[in-house]
Amino acid sequence: MLSPEARGERTWPGLGTERDEHIKPFTPEKAKEIIMSLQQPAVFCNMVFDWPAQHWTAKHLSEVLHGKQIRFRMGMKSTDTVPQFETTCSYVEATLEEFLTWNWDRSSISGPFADYDYSKFWAYADYKYVASLFEDKTDIFQDVRWSDFGFHGRNGRESTLWIGSLGAHTPCHLDTYGCNLVFQVQGRKRWHLFPPEDTPFLYPTRIPYEESSVFSKVNVVNPDLKRFPQFQKARRHVVTLSPGQVLFVPRHWWHYVESIDPVTVSINSWIELEEDHQARVEEAITRTLVCALKTAEDPHSAGAWLNPTEVEETSHEVNCRYLNRAVWAFFDHYRTSKTVEIQALRTNGECMKREELNAHNLREGEQTGGQNLTSGTVAQQAASPFSPDLVPVQPSSEGPPSERGGILDNDGKDFVAKDGEQFEKLHCTKKQRIMSKHEDANAEQIAPNSTMAPSQTFISTDELLDCLVNPQVTKIVAQLLIQGRSL
Repeated sequence: MLSPEARGERTWPGLGTERDEHIKPFTPEKAKEIIMSLQQPAVFCNMVFDWPAQHWTAKHLSEVLHGKQIRFRMGMKSTDTVPQFETTCSYVEATLEEFLTWNWDRSSISGPFADYDYSKFWAYADYKYVASLFEDKTDIFQDVRWSDFGFHGRNGRESTLWIGSLGAHTPCHLDTYGCNLVFQVQGRKRWHLFPPEDTPFLYPTRIPYEESSVFSKVNVVNPDLKRFPQFQKARRHVVTLSPGQVLFVPRHWWHYVESIDPVTVSINSWIELEEDHQARVEEAITRTLVCALKTAEDPHSAGAWLNPTEVEETSHEVNCRYLNRAVWAFFDHYRTSKTVEIQALRTNGECMKREELNAHNLREGEQTGGQNLTSGTVAQQAASPFSPDLVPVQPSSEGPPSERGGILDNDGKDFVAKDGEQFEKLHCTKKQRIMSKHEDANAEQIAPNSTMAPSQTFISTDELLDCLVNPQVTKIVAQLLIQGRSL
């Protein structure tokens, strides 16, 4: 069995052992500055040692919830080359006590898990909003203190809980909104990450459809390289996250996450970014197209293409209203500017240039062996934020787990040191709290019959089609289709 270092994974034994345990390495202001500027995944250490949520083990939560039933996604432990999307999994309603009994007393033949052989299945209570799960125990929200990272007022109410068994995982995907902070509470999880610039090599798809999630057609831990040969060019970054550590996942980084211990508990929060305003318009366009085309193809097969996290497919009329609200919210956000369109386009162009620069520097850093992959200048490298308390996730030298025996053949010895309401949405999604209440109020103030500025006139289906079938767009679509057929 190869050591974690030999596989290219980062481990940090003994981090923080010489630090005063009552002093955190970063002030909230400095932590937020790092998060809002860093373009590479990194692990924060010694930042949550005083959080009450560090005691949120599955056993503790089962006592707090007092027999409350939650939904578990059931998947197969066998490794196939096809991703286990949520549309292909089965689901059970069970208590945490029943989950723990199934997980530890593997001979159990009764209860909601009776039909699932522990040796063949994993269970995952994923995307559980703390605000909904503990709606009658709101005091518990204060156990999570994202304010330590500079996001004042953000706590458990804006967080999501994940509880899984060995092998539980989420398919490789990127989140279209925000960046991500993930606090590992119990057990360990292995993260496989890929930079945004590698998106073409991940073979992105919107089927199954879920707002804010772009999935990969590739099972990144057991890829079919004959079908997806370009995946070999993707730069895998691997890190094993241990209890007490917080992983920062920048915007649009692809990630596949797997539980490598018998019980894992994680808490995360998606952080809003400036780029989200345009991303919401893009997501509304995507939803309108996917629902229209897939419903027309087969009105009765929504279960095959609509992710279970989406309540239901919505009508074209409803989706058009949703698109209009997204556009109105975008303009409302930039209303302070006299040249909204120019400012927005300039901002988007600058973001694209930054992403291109980051991609260039990332590749340049890998070629030269440089440690700071977020900067292309000597001066910026000298100001690197990395330290024993903020460790960058570096590219991995390992091949896919299929080359070393599969994801469940790990012996569990690769430890990382322990802590070294948006505007009205018409459906529920896993990142539903990413929008602000301010936007909610603004959107509600805009009525269909109200007088709107020229930039806020109602967008018709024909206008949407004019954009979608614009020669520039169809040229790109044609190139993508041809490219896909020529691989």
